[in-house]
Amino acid sequence: MTRRPAPARVAGLGLVLALAACSSPTGTDAETGFAQGDGSYTRIAPEQRTAAPVLTGEDLAGRKLTTADAAGKVIVVNVWGSWCAPCRHEAPQIVEAATKTKGKAVFYGVNTRDLDTKRAEAFVRTFKISYANFYDPDGAMLLDWGQVPAKAIPTTLVIDAQGRVAARIMGETTASTLVGTIDDIAAGK
Repeated sequence: MTRRPAPARVAGLGLVLALAACSSPTGTDAETGFAQGDGSYTRIAPEQRTAAPVLTGEDLAGRKLTTADAAGKVIVVNVWGSWCAPCRHEAPQIVEAATKTKGKAVFYGVNTRDLDTKRAEAFVRTFKISYANFYDPDGAMLLDWGQVPAKAIPTTLVIDAQGRVAARIMGETTASTLVGTIDDIAAGK
């Protein structure tokens, strides 16, 4: 004899499924809609690289800023938010990499999902970040990265001297990983 589910059990199952559909997937931040990075590293062979977008906007103080000013150099773009614990953890590593590769790479930060600049400015002061940072509260600068989108916070992208996306690290990185990547990309690898 086959037993049919009771109407109350069917209704309860429907409620559980509806609630599950409204929650954020594992590994995402419900407040920001971004996935948490897992530290995955993508390196693109020179012959397979595509053009990186030229970022143009304002810095945290409202001044005009563009990555076009660094054309012909290796560019590092670190996407971060002051609310992001992994960003706070990796910030000293990014600063160290920027110091060690000065003259070889130009660093830019992209502050995202901070609704005003006060917390972002405090983050920059706290971690003694000396490179320029875009203010991108709605994440618009992160949409056009082609084959390696910046879909996690933090994400670090490395652009070669020809203006092509060469590497992406989703999640926290270390100074040694970033310096090694920059050295290789600057050498044409």
